[in-house]
Amino acid sequence: MMLNFFDQFSIPYTLGIPLIIPALFFPLIIWFTTNRLIQNRYSTIQTSLVAYITKQMMLPINIAGHKWASTFMALMLMLILFNTLGLLPYTFTPTTQLSMNMALAIPTWLMTVLTGLRNQPTISLGHLLPEGTPTLLIPMLIMIETISLLIRPIALGVRLTANLTAGHLLIQLTSTAVLTLLNTMTTTASLAFMTLVLLSCLEMAVALIQAYVFVLLLTLYLQENI
Repeated sequence: MMLNFFDQFSIPYTLGIPLIIPALFFPLIIWFTTNRLIQNRYSTIQTSLVAYITKQMMLPINIAGHKWASTFMALMLMLILFNTLGLLPYTFTPTTQLSMNMALAIPTWLMTVLTGLRNQPTISLGHLLPEGTPTLLIPMLIMIETISLLIRPIALGVRLTANLTAGHLLIQLTSTAVLTLLNTMTTTASLAFMTLVLLSCLEMAVALIQAYVFVLLLTLYLQENI
């Protein structure tokens, strides 16, 4: 029994074993127990969808940045897995933890910055000072642009955490209302249950969209540095 609504963001344990471990290994079990060499409708649709999404993500990037396509696609699939885990029973969403999201955001953002500093250091540093800036405003603009550059990984991590946390809290509140009103107000509980189903569908869409947005922003950051 949960003591408060935020207990859903803690890892559940059974017999001293965190249930997040078998939840994370479940996709690997499916992968290795399925014959991936045999093409079927599901694998064909999956391959086509992955190829289409990769093409859409790589459109804004120059040809020099297309070598990052496999890295970004693997990151997005991993985020989709983590985001949707919380919709399964007896587990939780790892990406509702800010530390987890920052551990993903900071290295990937730093990767784009270091790529620009290595390949075109003059152009990358030139982004900190817009062309035609008055002399008196140069120190202030450099400071503002530097802060906006350093705040990007924080925005990535906080955006992902806030969206998933808010959705899970709404689902928890609605499900609690359904259980509370089930015996006393059946009609209201039925309406709340329908709302719960719609919220679950919405949360699934949010999980997919937020993973795509996270990677899409990284591609835009990479485009500035190649």
